[in-house]
Amino acid sequence: YNPYAAASPHRTRPAPESRATVLAAADPANAYGAALPWPDPPTDVGHKPGRKAGSLVVLVEGELTLYMERGGKTLLAWPSDPSGTATDDPRLQAAAQALAAAAKAGSLGTVTVERVNGVSALTSPIGTLLEGAGFIATPRGLRLRA
Repeated sequence: YNPYAAASPHRTRPAPESRATVLAAADPANAYGAALPWPDPPTDVGHKPGRKAGSLVVLVEGELTLYMERGGKTLLAWPSDPSGTATDDPRLQAAAQALAAAAKAGSLGTVTVERVNGVSALTSPIGTLLEGAGFIATPRGLRLRA
């Protein structure tokens, strides 16, 4: 066995879900807003991410994938390919699963996402990923209880 050998077709990478991390936006382990600049918001949503108390980031392989504002009402999402389909994006799928796991573990309390990238969570393609991760549709948005 040579750990320095080129990757072989028999070697597999860990599943994306195992590489997703949920952090407080102000956590020193989150480099965005400190060592790295925040990426531009995905659309003209009127607000930007920041290292604010109560806000969360979901990093997949170290890349900012989701930003949840304090209280969970607003979610910003950065797909791997902005011109692609969000529901087919493994990075967004992993981030949605990690966010749901954090909520189910009691880290977030009850979360109701009302808007994703400036549109209603109920009609957003990313909302479909959240539902697949366990969020439930309500009149106000997508809810997940601890």
